[in-house]
Amino acid sequence: MSEKLHVLGGFSPPEPATERIQDITNAVKLQLEVRVNRRYDIFRAILYRIQIVAGANYLIKVQVADTEYVHLMVFVGLPPENLYPALVSFQTGKTRDDPLDYF
Repeated sequence: MSEKLHVLGGFSPPEPATERIQDITNAVKLQLEVRVNRRYDIFRAILYRIQIVAGANYLIKVQVADTEYVHLMVFVGLPPENLYPALVSFQTGKTRDDPLDYF
């Protein structure tokens, strides 16, 4: 895992998205599109925060249009049982300047 290790329980400070974070974001794109009944042509991870649990929770700020962003909460479980990221919750209508806080 390329992310820095963080204290158990709390979320890390926001960090620029990495290739791994973009991969996780891509893996939940369809889950979000189905839940909001909308297709996104842009789906670019910008920032992320991580919380280590029995796996990891990720808060991810994703650019979905020129000035439109969504915040995702994604859970990635421990292998081998949970290899696929799951979209836990999301917030739409965000801007680039909105803080990436727990929701």
